[in-house]
This record gives sequence, C-alpha cells and structure tokens, in this order.
Amino acid sequence: MIRMFMGKILKSTQCYDVTLFQTPQFGQTKGYRQVYRLTVDGEDHDDVLAEVYRMFNVPDLVPKDYEARYVGTGDILMIDEGRFGQFFYRLSPDGWERIHRMHVR
Repeated sequence: MIRMFMGKILKSTQCYDVTLFQTPQFGQTKGYRQVYRLTVDGEDHDDVLAEVYRMFNVPDLVPKDYEARYVGTGDILMIDEGRFGQFFYRLSPDGWERIHRMHVR
C-alpha cells in the first residue's frame, strides 16, 4: 500500500512545449513547416509523444484551430525544454525515433 502511494508521489508530470512540423504533402522529405504548437503535460518524452500522436489522430481530440493533416510517417515533433535543450523526433514505421536538428529543413 505504501509503495502505491510513493509511486504516485514520485511520478511528477512536467509541462512540455511541443511543436509539430509537417511537409506540404505527405511523403515529402524536404520543406518542413511548423503547423501547430502546444503545451502537453507528461512524465517524460515517451508520454508526450504518445499523447500528441493520440491527440492529432483521433478526430474528437483534434484541437479546433488545427488545420493540417493527421500525424503520419515522416512528421517531426520538437520538444522544447527551455534551457535543457530541444529534442527532435520523427515518426517512422517503427515508432518515434530521435533525430538531429539538422534534419529539419
């Protein structure tokens, strides 16, 4: 019982600044543009990536002011942690993979 409460206390959520980049047409490899920016609460990057994927692929959860297409293979997410740095992830068929900033063009 104590472990259950300690687990809930130790798991703290953090607010992440997330930016979604997409190409004008699905399947392109160049020409990424920022299409949406939001803040997401999560425990870590994996939690944030899952939440963003869910948010932009379930029609009832898509924000009202979002006008781009669903998140698909090749789309890039930037998680900005302020002074701790920026982290980029590309959606591949195997899931989210971390990439270097230079891939965002």
